Amino acid sequence: MKILDKNEPKKTIRNVKLGENVKIYDFVNLYECEIGDDTQIGTFVEIQKGVKIGKKCRIQSHSFICEGVTIEDDVFIGHGVMFINDKKPSIKNTLNKTWKLEKVLVEKGVVIGTGAIIMGGITIEKNAFVAAGAVVTKSVGANTTVIGMPARTYK
Repeated sequence: MKILDKNEPKKTIRNVKLGENVKIYDFVNLYECEIGDDTQIGTFVEIQKGVKIGKKCRIQSHSFICEGVTIEDDVFIGHGVMFINDKKPSIKNTLNKTWKLEKVLVEKGVVIGTGAIIMGGITIEKNAFVAAGAVVTKSVGANTTVIGMPARTYK
């Protein structure tokens, strides 16, 4: 596993652990995270500190993966997917240091469609499918498809 700590004109990569054959496109910001073997990170993606991304994942352009997110192997994240790690954002919480990190776990084989929003404090279990534009506010069971705002099971 390589450890990078450099600034490039089109990328910001600081203290990142990269597996083998990771492909990172231009205009990406990565900070103190881990990315597994054979994973691809698209243009205009930001991945914050403490994030762990497994092997053979694909993160499409314009996605935001914040602190507290763990993504297991073989996961597809569509364009413009946003993860949220705070259910009650407030400048007061930030200034008073009472902010509470709400973790997210995305298990193996999950597909998250373009424009989905994933709220903090949930798990998306193995092989689940989150439709484009869904707002996921509750955990999603294995092999389940969810759609809508808020996301609900599609049968």
